Amino acid sequence: MNMTKALSVVICCGLLGFQVSARAEDWKPAPAPLMTRWGKSLSPETAWAEYPRPQLVRDRWQNLNGLWDYAISPRTAEQMPAAEGKILVPYAIESALSGVGRRVSADQSLWYSRTFEIPSNWRGSRVMLHFDAVDWETEVMVNGQSIGGHKGGSTPFSFDITDAIRWDGANQLRVRVWDPTDLGSQPRGKQVNQPEGIWYTPVTGIWQTVWLEPIPVTALGQVRTETQLNEGRVRFHLQVNGPTDGARAIIVVRSGGREVAKEDGPLGQPLDITIPSPRLWSPSDPHLYECTVELKRDDELLDRADSYFGMREIRLAKDEAGHLRLFLNGKPLFQFGPLDQGWWPDGLLTPPSDAAAAYDLQVLKQVGMNMLRKHIKVEPSRYYYHCDRLGLMVWQDMPSGMAKDRKQFVQPDWSEDGEFNAEEKAQFRAELKEMIDHLRGFTCIVTWVPFNEGWGQHDTNEILQWVMEYDPTRLVDGPSGWTDRGVGHMKDLHRYPGPDMFSTMPDRASVLGEFGGLGLPVEGHLWKSQDNWGYRTFKTVEELEKNYRQLIDQLKPLIPNGLAAAIYTQTTDVEIEVNGLLTYDREVLKLDAEMLSKLHEPLFQ
Repeated sequence: MNMTKALSVVICCGLLGFQVSARAEDWKPAPAPLMTRWGKSLSPETAWAEYPRPQLVRDRWQNLNGLWDYAISPRTAEQMPAAEGKILVPYAIESALSGVGRRVSADQSLWYSRTFEIPSNWRGSRVMLHFDAVDWETEVMVNGQSIGGHKGGSTPFSFDITDAIRWDGANQLRVRVWDPTDLGSQPRGKQVNQPEGIWYTPVTGIWQTVWLEPIPVTALGQVRTETQLNEGRVRFHLQVNGPTDGARAIIVVRSGGREVAKEDGPLGQPLDITIPSPRLWSPSDPHLYECTVELKRDDELLDRADSYFGMREIRLAKDEAGHLRLFLNGKPLFQFGPLDQGWWPDGLLTPPSDAAAAYDLQVLKQVGMNMLRKHIKVEPSRYYYHCDRLGLMVWQDMPSGMAKDRKQFVQPDWSEDGEFNAEEKAQFRAELKEMIDHLRGFTCIVTWVPFNEGWGQHDTNEILQWVMEYDPTRLVDGPSGWTDRGVGHMKDLHRYPGPDMFSTMPDRASVLGEFGGLGLPVEGHLWKSQDNWGYRTFKTVEELEKNYRQLIDQLKPLIPNGLAAAIYTQTTDVEIEVNGLLTYDREVLKLDAEMLSKLHEPLFQ
């Protein structure tokens, strides 16, 4: 079974177990300045109904997205008060698609509640409760029993709830969330309590899929691959939970449904598989291999899951002129794409649907870009799956964190890093490691970006060096713009409108991490009809096209001088920003796609 078919099967299986805890007619979007076409057609039954974990696919699961009860209480409250209404999960309470559209302050907690039943054919399995992302501090209770908690707004976490559930009848699930937004120092990206300029509406609570899964006692927890091009092989790193004595892994690799390799070996060490005549992944040929991983003890099947991978290698190397370049699969490739905020007028941090998330990426391919910089946000897993299958390289930012009342916004001329205490430093590093562990299996991600400009920048070189050592299979941009400290594979310039570059260096690539920012407000597609903002704003499409052409013409001669990558601001308008290639509602591509594609093509030659 190929990956697409496998995902289709588990979608169906998930929908069979899908439980909406209230009638669909009880829900409607909250008022919003702007809606997308996907938000307008949304219903509680279709809220992110796809299987959420494309790199480890099993055939049984239950989607808990849908209508839940919610309430807001003082932060000190130990019990959930009476429900105030229904909220549509997985959309944050501040968003229109939640059906609520309310703010939650730093001295309040947000509560969720719903019931669920366990399918009878799950008996004998362990039952896992998965949260793909909740912002920011979470406590989970099942049938009145505290199951555990998590601090972090961007990455998945799970609990084994087997000992707390009732196998017959309804189970009660309650979740309490606290989020201080910019009154705390935790990683939060661009969220602020008073949105303005380049800072956006805060997001609180559940904002990615919640789901249940039955797993065996010995179970796969993660499948991660590492390409070794010189040997023509792929190395599998398997995370296995539970007793593994005497167990082995059997991995079958397929290409286009045809078996091309098979290997087995003991658990507890990487498993290498040679791929005959490997077809390498690249933006021009985003080939993905499908694979099935089985865990066995003698003839007993312990666990089975489907996955996929792409064979590709990213590294720094010198071109024929002696300039350090970003080499993909042994060849220099100029990387060009947008700064991608990933915000939505109706879903805020949450794309209104999987199809909506994929649409942005399809547009980037149509206009001839080969990468994007995912800006201080972590997307749902399926987003990266779409980047894998479409062929878009990703520079992945770590969401920045900084408290409003302290000197953590480090200016470009500061010699000292931001002020963080030991607890705050530990939390940042914990969330950074969680992000890397969560995403490092996706082929598309070629660069980690731990810091954006001086936003919450601290222990700069120590953290950059740690990331370089922790994941040596990718590049590390450090930091992106402003306050460079001399460490990282790249030295990154931000220049508006630009373009420009740092002089080439013997040990680091010169990249342009942000430039452009050309704005055009499009009437009827604005978050705010007046006082919109752009680095440079124009009144007509003709003016925008003329100035965009000038930027690209000025970019071209920098490439033979050693510029290795350039990132244009940005994919879409966001709230009052009008710098996007697309309007915020994704209804208007401001410049012609074919014209853009032809304009960009010489950049890669």
